[in-house]
Amino acid sequence: AMNRVQLLGRVGQDPIMRQVDGKNPVTIFSLATNEMWRTGESEVTQGGEIWHPTLLFLCNLGDISQKTTWHRISVFRPGLRDVTYQYVKKGARIYVEGKIDYGEYTDKNNVRRQATTIIA
Repeated sequence: AMNRVQLLGRVGQDPIMRQVDGKNPVTIFSLATNEMWRTGESEVTQGGEIWHPTLLFLCNLGDISQKTTWHRISVFRPGLRDVTYQYVKKGARIYVEGKIDYGEYTDKNNVRRQATTIIA
């Protein structure tokens, strides 16, 4: 089996470092990736804009559309974690390689939530 993710995108905010309950610290940041494609004749249009229910962000750029997806990145390895925290900044274009992790947590309103994280 293989669980491997490769992303190239822009950092959404300066990384933060967290430590919970005496566990090893983790550096966390968000990464935006963009997909662009030329729209075809089969797309549904409303008011001149391309519409598709599953897209997060969509803008009509003539014949080209774009989708931005945000990823949560967590860095646990001590050397990489510290370098990431110190040198990675908002807006930087970076390459991330890691594995995808699906987890659950309980929010402050005691509601169970799912979270998808890339472990770099």
